[in-house]
Amino acid sequence: MKFWFAGLFSLLFCSILVAQTAPFQLYLEPVNVPGLGGLQSFAFGQHNGKWLIFGGRLDGLHRRQPFATFDIAGHNNQILVVDPVAGQKWSAPLSSLPIALQEQLSATNMEFEQEGETLYIIGGYGYSNTAGDHITYDRLIAVQVPEVIDAVINGTAFHSYFRWLTDPKFAVTGGHLLKIYDTYQLVGGQKFIGRYNPMGPAHGPGFVQEYTNQIRRFTINDDGVNLSVTHLPGFTDVNQLHRRDYNVVPQILPNGQQGATAFSGVFQATVDLPYLNCVTIDSSSYTPNNGFSQHYNHYHCATMPLYSEAANQMHTVFFGGIAQFYDSLGVLVQDNNVPFVRTIARVTRTADGEMAEYKLPIEMPALLGASSEFIPLESIPAYVNEVIKLDALTADTTLVGHIYGGIASSEANIFWTNTGTESAASSQIFRVYVVKNSVSAVDELNPQSIGQLHMQIYPNPNNGVFGVKFQMPRVTKVWLSISDQQGKIIDREVLTGLHPGENIITRKLQNIVPGGVYIVTLETETERARIMAVIQE
Repeated sequence: MKFWFAGLFSLLFCSILVAQTAPFQLYLEPVNVPGLGGLQSFAFGQHNGKWLIFGGRLDGLHRRQPFATFDIAGHNNQILVVDPVAGQKWSAPLSSLPIALQEQLSATNMEFEQEGETLYIIGGYGYSNTAGDHITYDRLIAVQVPEVIDAVINGTAFHSYFRWLTDPKFAVTGGHLLKIYDTYQLVGGQKFIGRYNPMGPAHGPGFVQEYTNQIRRFTINDDGVNLSVTHLPGFTDVNQLHRRDYNVVPQILPNGQQGATAFSGVFQATVDLPYLNCVTIDSSSYTPNNGFSQHYNHYHCATMPLYSEAANQMHTVFFGGIAQFYDSLGVLVQDNNVPFVRTIARVTRTADGEMAEYKLPIEMPALLGASSEFIPLESIPAYVNEVIKLDALTADTTLVGHIYGGIASSEANIFWTNTGTESAASSQIFRVYVVKNSVSAVDELNPQSIGQLHMQIYPNPNNGVFGVKFQMPRVTKVWLSISDQQGKIIDREVLTGLHPGENIITRKLQNIVPGGVYIVTLETETERARIMAVIQE
């Protein structure tokens, strides 16, 4: 599910960060709801300011031992209602529902989308007593949100407010469900059967893991009583759609049409690391964007989309979570153990369709955000697909929504030492404010997000022998230089024998100092990329 990765090695990736006046600022304010427990990877709907929450996990990052991971004790078998303004919460057990619904609605990483007053929930992963195993559920469930909220608050029956159907195409977890105009799109995800084992399916109890590699498209036929679906032709791409546990965010595209962007995700086809590119999805097609690289916020976290019609700019904000990269005093650090991070960043798409990534000057107050959700205010001006209308926020400071839940980690890298106490499901709520008309707002452009070299060093740390991998859209002159931490150049040369596409060269440093740091720089006439090579102790 979320956060399944193999720890490889750590890389330090440097870049020069360029300041830019921001189109808005953000402000987070903690909110306390007495008695509200922690929860992560849940599904939600809302009505009249109250949230309706299903499923998710009551614990933190899943453990790596098959006997301990995704255990029944971590299932959320309650329906939760939260009023963040009044500071109240109510709950009711799922036990009055049919067994099939009880099991699925206590699952983690379900896909969901609210249409009017109906919340549609698909899939999810968890232990099924009926199946006698961990499974990915295959139902589409329709929930009448206002009626269930009222029933939970008043302690009355709610079983009649659920309808469902079974379909093998809905056996998906860790993907995203969204609606573009009249068509629902189930983007990415996987089917997972059995107990998770980081050593792979051939070890221990074994498991079945099948990525969908698809965008599954369908319409929902729902008159409030009868529920059915009509499947439409979808898309299969074993390279670009091989993604799960990530962010798919509604967008307004450069032509003014509704769409979505699939940001990052895991795992790449050839290595257990996140994707850095993204995929644009519209009502009838999808397009990979290989000219943009997202370095922050790779796993699923709270996201907030805002669109300025006047500037034709689409902004997507990511709140913390887990990522392969983070910033440290102006240096972009690449850690292939993929740690928890505090980074708040935005990706902005301009009128000409170009995308760039910016680090905001504020951070999450701790290692928070992974598997949390941003829940927008229903009163905020927004498009049908819940993209906030930035130009309509005329006040200097506007409350636009809340962030709830997710994983709170005590350290950045805990996977291989995780005993179940190093992280927990967060109960924290944050009010999210958008601040406009502030001339002091400065965000930091990550130039590597718009660069073409996509440079990496491997392995790192290393013993002085390493490879440098980079991309070239066309053959041009490239200089390679290596310097020590004080800036003294050890080697500088013009590279030869290059070709369009991926290039790999190897180098061996002489007279190395154990624990030392060396700067490897690639330069063309238009771009420069730098990485720190760290020598093992």
